[in-house]
Amino acid sequence: MDRDLLKALDQLHDDPTYTKFEDKLIGDKFNEIKSEIIAEFNNHPITKEIEGGIDAPNYSGTLNGITNLYSFIGFNSGDDPIAPIRMILNKSNYRIIRQKKGGVSTVIFEIPTAAQIFAETPMPWAVGRSWAKGIETGISGLGYYLKKARNSRSGLGVQSQKQIRQGVVFRNTKYISDLINKYNIKIKNLEKLVI
Repeated sequence: MDRDLLKALDQLHDDPTYTKFEDKLIGDKFNEIKSEIIAEFNNHPITKEIEGGIDAPNYSGTLNGITNLYSFIGFNSGDDPIAPIRMILNKSNYRIIRQKKGGVSTVIFEIPTAAQIFAETPMPWAVGRSWAKGIETGISGLGYYLKKARNSRSGLGVQSQKQIRQGVVFRNTKYISDLINKYNIKIKNLEKLVI
């Protein structure tokens, strides 16, 4: 970068009008991306199905319509498994670090990783496993699922000791990893706006 351009950039970053404009631009764009991602998460068939509890249809198509995710995963009746993910997404933020004199702005975007979300979404019956990751990689046992309210965590079904149906498998579905990847692409494009 030549000396004249560096000098011009220094002067630009000393101008309060420019820094105010830059702060607003970054803030508006970041909040727009954050709102889009949260809206996409809220409207995802997996999210809607789990939030619907034991009465929800199998919107996601992951279970061949046999039951719904809330019951199949075995959440405890009254649990809100979606709340921790929404809380993590809502905590996404950014910080602008500006040198005192003639410095280039640095923006630090604080967004969750898929691994952070997986760590906060444990299976109700398997320590160390994430139900959100299981949506993407598969959850076994659909052939053993039996609709039965008694002794059921969710109030709708239990896992039978004997196989109930043959040839049915959980259909893996894009969910958190896909959402976070989209988020990261949008944030990388936003980073390009920062001089």
